[in-house]
This record gives sequence, structure tokens and C-alpha cells, in this order.
Amino acid sequence: MAANTHARVLVADDEESIRFVLREALQEDGREVIEVDNGDAAFEALAAGEFQIAFVDIRMPGLTGLELLDRLQAVGSQTAIVIITAQNTFENAVEAMRRGAFEYLVKPFGIADVKALADKALRTHQLRDEVRALRREVSGRLASGDRIVGKNAAMLEIFKTIGRVAGRDVSVLITGESGTGKELIARAIHAASPRSSGAFVPVNTAAIPRDLLESELFGHERGAFTGAMASRVGRFSEASGGTLFLDEIGDMPADLQAKLLRVLQDQVVTPVGATRAEQVDVRIIAATHRDLDALVSRGSFREDLLYRLRVMPIHLPALRERSEDVAVLAEYFIARYSGELAGGARFVTDSTIAFLSRYPWPGNVRELENAVKRALVLSTGEVLTREDFAFLESEASEPGAADSLRRLIEREVQNAIENRETGEIYRTCLERVERPMLEAVLSHTDGNQVRAAALLGINRNTLRKKIAELGVALPDRR
Repeated sequence: MAANTHARVLVADDEESIRFVLREALQEDGREVIEVDNGDAAFEALAAGEFQIAFVDIRMPGLTGLELLDRLQAVGSQTAIVIITAQNTFENAVEAMRRGAFEYLVKPFGIADVKALADKALRTHQLRDEVRALRREVSGRLASGDRIVGKNAAMLEIFKTIGRVAGRDVSVLITGESGTGKELIARAIHAASPRSSGAFVPVNTAAIPRDLLESELFGHERGAFTGAMASRVGRFSEASGGTLFLDEIGDMPADLQAKLLRVLQDQVVTPVGATRAEQVDVRIIAATHRDLDALVSRGSFREDLLYRLRVMPIHLPALRERSEDVAVLAEYFIARYSGELAGGARFVTDSTIAFLSRYPWPGNVRELENAVKRALVLSTGEVLTREDFAFLESEASEPGAADSLRRLIEREVQNAIENRETGEIYRTCLERVERPMLEAVLSHTDGNQVRAAALLGINRNTLRKKIAELGVALPDRR
């Protein structure tokens, strides 16, 4: 994204030579530069005019640069402020950033430094405007209560990607661990797309038995199989004109992968037991927590299907990788559920937020949401304290392997029930146990599958199948 070359920039410094260098560097790139020589004039200009960026001396007559930052914060200014300082001290840097500066520039500086900072600030300004507009659009279209929350840099890039891909009718593949919010991203893409007036149809391919999945997706004719007492419209037909969300696509059986590929190529479906194909108009958004490239290399996922699905990839980071979002997510969930679960508004202390930010959240955003719900139910006061989340500490402690495993399973069961995902309990719990068990044994045998199978007490072919299904990485035996 190119920075806006026609942006207005304010330069505030009592040294004429500094103003001259900044003016020359900025005007060379086509920017309009306004100069002032004191802090009071700088505040008046920034409060009255439209400036995308300002270069402000930390020490000058009238308001200092730091005092100016405080005044601008109070009036809600969106101008990116670069503090200029002759003393590159830790205290100056920390204080400037604490008060809301975008960056700081140390004297003496070069023209290249000025240009680079201006480009960075203006790109950030444009990105903030794009994200704000996208959030307004998506929040207005999403179902009541559903919001994408985050300020992490990776999440901001995802917000941008949603805006770019929503209007283009291409397949999207969303990857990330369970509980990161893949379906919410899919719904946001649909809501911001020209297909928003059509249906959004989610299908969890891992939760439907193989013998029913084909009928679920493509429909069936009456009498097509035992129990088919009437014809049934498949999910592809239901989603025609809208979006079909295929969750856990990595668990789809190989024969259905081939049929799905044909549908993606031809946009026609043939119900089970039918002789004629039906035309459909469907956008596909798929999601998985598995490594599809690893599954392709092991032969359990079709490479040509992966290419069809991954026209636009979006990867959602785990919550532990964006700990700065824990605070905004927790506050969002508290505001959302306080009235329903606690009978009134609830608030959270800074120390509680710090505690929640240190917790690893193996269940990601879904686990945080459930923890907030639980704390709201248990709370007795208006302020949620660390004690209201004490159950997290007890669950995180590991007095013994059996107790730890039991807590893991209980947490998965509780999460699934609260999120009405009961069809996934067995698979999720089994996978949580199987994957680390196989990885530990294979690490012990240095990747020797014959020895690993013997230790596990299973057939070598069964071990190979499990390695492929779970995407277990084999140790490097070099």
C-alpha cells in the first residue's frame, strides 16, 4: 500500500535549520508542509487543521512536545506524532511512547530517516482508516453480538485481507488452531461480500459420519439408500447464491475430496441417487486446524483440491501469540455477557488483566470466552478480580499426569457443550491425546516407526495412518 503523497504535515521546532531540513525532505516527496516555532502554535494548528503527521520538538517555547502529546490525547487527535529529541535517552523514548507518540527522531538525523518515518506513519494512518471503515461495515452486517476483536499487527493484516477478498468471488482457506475464531472470519467475509443477502451455510465435515456426509453436502433422492424416505436438498444447493463454509476440511474422506473438486471446477452437484446434475452458484470458504501441506505430502489430501481452496489463505494466530489482545477480548466478553450472566455491568482490574494475559490459553479465544462466562457466574461483586478466575490456576497446575489429562478432557467437554459442538467431543479429545503421545514415542525412537509401533502396541500401518491423519511431524534423523 503506497503512502499518500499529498498528505499535510506539521513541523514544530524552534530551530529554523531543523525546520528547513524537514521541509526539504517532506516537500521533495510531494507533501504539504506547515511550519510553527512553538508548542502553543502547534496545538492550535493540530486542533484546527487536518494533519496526518506532525514532527514535534520535545523542548520548545510554550508547550513542550510531551505536554502537546497530553493535550492531543485529551481531544482525541488522530495525527501521528513524531517526537524530535537531541537526547536519545531511555527516559525520553519511554515517556514519549507512553504518552502516545508514534515514534521519535534523534538529532542529528538524515533526510532518509525523515522520509522513512513519514512513509511508515502515513501507511499506518491509512491502515487505521481502512480497519475502522471495515469494522463499521462488518459489525453492521454481522449477527447481533458477533464481533472480530483484536489490535495485534497480525489481526490488523487479517482485517485488511477480509476487506480485500470480500468483494472478490474466490475461494478462501482459513487455518489456525481450534478456538481461534475461523468461522467468525468466514462470516465476516460473507457479510462484507456481494453475496451477503444470500445464505451462509456452515458444515463441520469432521462432525458428520462418512456415510452421511455425501448426502449432507450434495443431497439425495428418495430411496437412494436405506432410510432415504424423502428427497433432501444438500448444503451446496442451500448455499446457492451465498457462501458454503466447510469447517475442518482436512478431515474430509478422499473419495469426497474428488467429488468436491469436481463441484468447484464445474459448479454443478449430483445428489445421491440422482441421474441429473444441478447447477449451483456457491462461494467456498474452508477452514482447518491441520497442516494440509503435510497431509498432501502423505497422500491423505488432494494437492489439486488444496490449490482450488487456497486461492486466498488466511492464517489466524493462536491467542498465546497475540497476548496484547487478551485485554480487549476479555473486556469485550465482559461487556457482552455481564447483563445476561451477572445481572448488571461488571468491570475488571488491571492486575486481573495482567494475570489473564500471562495465561497460555490452550483453547484460544473460545477458552477465554468461556472463562469470562464462568467468572461472571461465580462473581459476587461489580469488579472481577483474580480470585474470580482462580479456576484457571488450578487447571494450569499439574500435580499428576492423570489429573492433568482429566482436566484437559473435562475442559474440552465443557467447551464443546457451552458452544453446542457436542459432535466434536470424541474427535477433539482423542486427537489432543493421540498427537502428543505419538510425537513423544517417535521422538524416543528417533523417528523409527517399527520401534514406535512396537512400543505403542499397534500395527505399523496403523501408526503410518495416524501420522498422516494427525499431521505428526517426524523427527529429523540426520
